[in-house]
Amino acid sequence: MLTSFRGFTAATLAASGLFLSVPALAQTANPADEVDGDGASAGPITLSANAAITSDYRFRGVSLSGGDPAIQGGFDVSHDSGFYAGTWASSIDDGGTGAYGDLELDLYGGWSGEVAPGLTVDTGLLYYLYPTEDLGLDTDYFEPYASLGFTFGPAEATVGAAYAWKQDSLGGSDNLYLYTDLGVGIPTTPLTLNAHLGFTDGTLAPPLLAGTGDDTGLDWSLGAAATLGMFELSVAYVGVEGPAIDGFTEDTVVATLSASF
Repeated sequence: MLTSFRGFTAATLAASGLFLSVPALAQTANPADEVDGDGASAGPITLSANAAITSDYRFRGVSLSGGDPAIQGGFDVSHDSGFYAGTWASSIDDGGTGAYGDLELDLYGGWSGEVAPGLTVDTGLLYYLYPTEDLGLDTDYFEPYASLGFTFGPAEATVGAAYAWKQDSLGGSDNLYLYTDLGVGIPTTPLTLNAHLGFTDGTLAPPLLAGTGDDTGLDWSLGAAATLGMFELSVAYVGVEGPAIDGFTEDTVVATLSASF
């Protein structure tokens, strides 16, 4: 779904001189996408799980794994009324500072459903935690989100927003993220072409995290995915506005192998 050093505050960046990462959903995944995956259903309740290995954990274009591979996975439970809850985790790299540790854990819950033919609504709340941090810093924070999904034959489009209000873990500042995703399935093949464009206004903007004074910035990606049964292999070119810092904000190609159960 939709994460961090999401708690990576501007104050921490300025104090440490380090430019680590920022905020599940790597292009933490949209929680609704995970919930809607294949799973075991018992009456009105559906249980599902997902696991992945990625060459670089990129969230909103910024690396949270220091440019190195990451292991990810999560569990979800959904009700046929549309309500869902789940958890998702990823290995991270905080540059050896101990400020965030080596694990990001996301908890979320919300509602998703089709409100008209071809139109889906998804809204909920994310909570980002760093349970292995060892400096006693306030790094956890909340972020509500909402999106609209549109289906046109083999094509799908999503527009959405996520807003983190002013919290101590964000340096007393807030952060707004707006995005749109496009996907087109190629008929008679397991391939899907994907495109993403996001805009951040606030303390988690890529240029600000990279050391400039600009608290707004774009991120984008272009890629393709192939699905075979429970497995999916995806490759995407990812980039952001601002200085290109190796292992953090430089443009890169990300490959991910995932499975849904």
